[in-house]
Order: sequence, then structure tokens, then C-alpha cells
Amino acid sequence: MRQELLSLPKGLAEEVSKNLVMVARLIDEDPERAYAYSRIALRLASRVAAVREAAGFAAYATQKYSEALAEFRAAKRMTGSVELWPVMADCERGLGRPERALAMAGEPEVQKLDKAGQVEMRLVAAGARRDQGQLEAAIVTLQSPELASSTVQPWTARLRYAYADALLAADREDEAREWFAKTLEADKDGATDASDRLAELDGVEFVDASAEDVDVDVDDDEDDDDDAEVAAAERASDVAEYYDEDDDEYEPQERPAAAVRADDEADADAEADDEPDDRDDEFDVTDEDVATDEGDEPDADRDKA
Repeated sequence: MRQELLSLPKGLAEEVSKNLVMVARLIDEDPERAYAYSRIALRLASRVAAVREAAGFAAYATQKYSEALAEFRAAKRMTGSVELWPVMADCERGLGRPERALAMAGEPEVQKLDKAGQVEMRLVAAGARRDQGQLEAAIVTLQSPELASSTVQPWTARLRYAYADALLAADREDEAREWFAKTLEADKDGATDASDRLAELDGVEFVDASAEDVDVDVDDDEDDDDDAEVAAAERASDVAEYYDEDDDEYEPQERPAAAVRADDEADADAEADDEPDDRDDEFDVTDEDVATDEGDEPDADRDKA
């Protein structure tokens, strides 16, 4: 790739290189971001085969199979290499065309692949058979010298895993368990979930102890919240109401002090309202009283008016 980038101006080559590094760094953990970086590199240097290949793998990782296939074809035309043949066939599977993938598995390009490429092509062909519902054919496709070899190669775990999975899909459970175990022996890096599949076949269930602790803590917090709400409700009840002494259902109990004070104040106000107002009686004098005191008769003309 470095050699290809040398054909670009220095500043441009550095910019493209930075984006390709980000693609490689993110493609497994964050394929969407890797795809975004690949589009930048592609816009800057679309005539560089390494850029087209990186863009193809980023699109493939985000399941944009049509776009990925176009980029892989462009890279193949630029380099003349058949290295991308298996992944191109798998893009055909992703596009819902397993028959094309099977056709590619029979092309002369497969013979030009190295051993790793040929194993990858076998995996793609077996997957295409399964896409067509041909489980037994998929199993036969995977049966090869590479599968039977006791030597562990970079592709061994994936090949054994695919074989075990196909056996299980065909309801050949005992054989599947045997090959999942063999997969686990070859999978030193934990690239597959063979251990989980074995446990599932054996009926073993794993319990996440940390998750249980979290659940317990959450329940305790909820209980504390409930207790606090109950206590608050009880306090509010003490202030707002009290048992009626005439109610036979409850025992008499002492009224809250706040309620007693409130009632005393209300009674005091009521007594003040009921007392006669001496000032009103003293000064409430009618016209008739005034006239009588002065010895005059009431003014009849004024009353008529």
C-alpha cells in the first residue's frame, strides 16, 4: 500500500494514509465510522487500488454488499490479483444470489488462490449451499483435507466451526458436539463462540454474578424508597387526621398537638365573634330615639318623602 501511495503528492498521500489507518483501526469495533473514513480516502484517491480495497471492506463490514462488490471489482481490475475472489463471492450471497457464489466457486480463479484463499472459498460455497437449503451438500463441501488435518492453521478454527454448525443444523447433534470441541482446541484466540455452543449442547447455563449483585442493589434501593414514601405518608396522616372517638372501629387516641392548637385557635376566633359589641349597642341610635329625646314628633312629611 505504501508503494501505491507514493504515486500521490506528499501532502495528499499523508492525508489518505491517515484515513486508511483509521479504517483499519475501527473496522472491527466501529464499522460505521470506518466506512466514513473510507469514503474520505476514496474521494481523495479513487485511482489507488489499496483505497478501493479498503473502501470495499468497510462497505462489506456495514453490509453494503452491492457497494462492496463494486469496490472489490475495481481493485481486482487495477491489480489483476484474485485475492479478493472469495469475499466477492460472499457479497453475491449477501445480495441474495447464492447461485452466483456457487458459480464463482467453480471458476479458474479459485485455483490461483493460496491455501487460505481456497479454504475461504470453500466456506463461502458451503454457506451458499445452506442459503439454498442444501444442508447435506454444505456438509460435504466442508469435508476436505484441511478439515481432517490435525495441524492447526489460521483457518482451522473457522473451518471446524462451520462444519460443526452445519452438522447441528442437520440434527446430527453428537457429531456437532465433537466438532465444536475440536474447534475449541484450535481456537486459541477465542475468535469463535465454540465454548458457548458446547455449553448450550450440554445444557449448561451461565449466570452473571455481577448482574445479580446489581439487581439486588436495585431492589434494596427500591425498598428504601418505598419505606421512605410510607413513612412520609404516615407523617402526613398524623397531621391531617385522627381517629374519631365516637367510632367503635378504632380505639381512642390522642390528637396531634398541631391539630389541637389549630382547633383552639379556631374556637377562640368563634368566641370572639359571638361576644356582643358594646360599641355597636352604645352608638346604634335611631331617628325615633332622637326625636323622642327632644320631645318632638317624627317628621311625617319626611317619611312620606
